Amino acid sequence: MNTYLISYDLCSPGQNYSDLYEAIKSIASGYWHHLDSTWIIKHIGNASAIRDSLTPFLDGNDKILVVKLSGEGAWQGFDNSGSKWLKDNL
Repeated sequence: MNTYLISYDLCSPGQNYSDLYEAIKSIASGYWHHLDSTWIIKHIGNASAIRDSLTPFLDGNDKILVVKLSGEGAWQGFDNSGSKWLKDNL
């Protein structure tokens, strides 16, 4: 199972993106969401499959980036549960 970073810019003000958030949760076997427009998920597929699964929940002017993570990371300012998830899953 791989670890992926999902980051996005949702460009339509006032839109309800709860369906996007639920879609991310549904494809992840585990997830980290401690930053507004950033998720880190565990997923068995590849980056293109993740992007393709989430595209129906985006507007035409939204942007999304999906990147497979290498296992190295550095962070600051997150609570214990957020830091523990990163240590255990990167």
